[in-house]
Amino acid sequence: DAGTAIVRVLDPQGFFNPQNPSSPYFGYLVPLRKIRISATTATASHFLFSGYVNDYRYTFPVGQETAYVDILCTDGFRLLQMSNIATVANTPAGQTTGTRINKILDDVQFPNSMRQIATGDATCIADTGTVRTTLDAIKNAEFSEGLGAFYMSPDGSAVYKSRSEVTASLGDTAIAFNQTTGIPYKNLVFAFDDKLIINQASMQRYGGTAQFAQNAASVARYFPHQYSAQDLVIDTDANALNIAATYVATRAETTIRIDAMTVDLLDPAVPTNTMIGLDYFDNVKITNVQPDGSTIVKTLQVQGLAWEISPNNMTVRVTTLEPITDGFVLNSTERGIIGVSAMTY
Repeated sequence: DAGTAIVRVLDPQGFFNPQNPSSPYFGYLVPLRKIRISATTATASHFLFSGYVNDYRYTFPVGQETAYVDILCTDGFRLLQMSNIATVANTPAGQTTGTRINKILDDVQFPNSMRQIATGDATCIADTGTVRTTLDAIKNAEFSEGLGAFYMSPDGSAVYKSRSEVTASLGDTAIAFNQTTGIPYKNLVFAFDDKLIINQASMQRYGGTAQFAQNAASVARYFPHQYSAQDLVIDTDANALNIAATYVATRAETTIRIDAMTVDLLDPAVPTNTMIGLDYFDNVKITNVQPDGSTIVKTLQVQGLAWEISPNNMTVRVTTLEPITDGFVLNSTERGIIGVSAMTY
């Protein structure tokens, strides 16, 4: 999903009113201006959001002299969703998914300086030449990688991680969050349900035959939970089957989840540099002591950051998720266990 931001500016002089001809910014307050939000400490500086202005919503509150404007923003996903492509130049069969994504970005003149695109592990068929949004074309290549990841980074760059990079990230050292020696948190969101279960998967490449995988034991326990995708640009039916098998192998079971936590950066026990530097796929180890004295420990990955900042408040809601893929990681005590850890293609 696209990242969003709302920036509220108190405007006693009317400078941020787009309709004020006396404003020094008159004529510059227009839609799709680039906007960035950053956080800086004595030793570090990180962007928290980069995107483009959608709207300026100016308000004169009743009984209040100071007006304000809410600047509504969305990241680069919106630009990719608004543009359509058909035939993409230089996209032959045998091209890796990362190269294909670069060619699509070339087609819409997305700046090279704002890309961090991995080569990719899977290869594609020749571009189909069908009319679709730029984002849909990129997401197809991402999915055809077999659990790669394409997203917009907080600095505004388009980032693509290959399947092997996503798997390798599982071996990175996790940041500890707990109620004693780690980073303190509040408002844990627990869930124990079936919404992430996939025990049947059907994947079909463009011009190919649907490939089906299932986990019969999971179907018997939880009833069918099927996921399907068509017109993938993956090169062979065998690789389409690999994607289906991977989805089922990593999602056939469910367990208690921690979907989110909130961290208060004004708490002196919270390392500010660590928190403002968090990014997608960072590993976090959350330990929580339950009222009955039992302990829940989950090693998860960051999948979203929702900042709330005001003059007297700075909190972040960290959305977490079990890793989107699984794999055998050498020298890992959690994912490098022979006979236990998953082996994926």
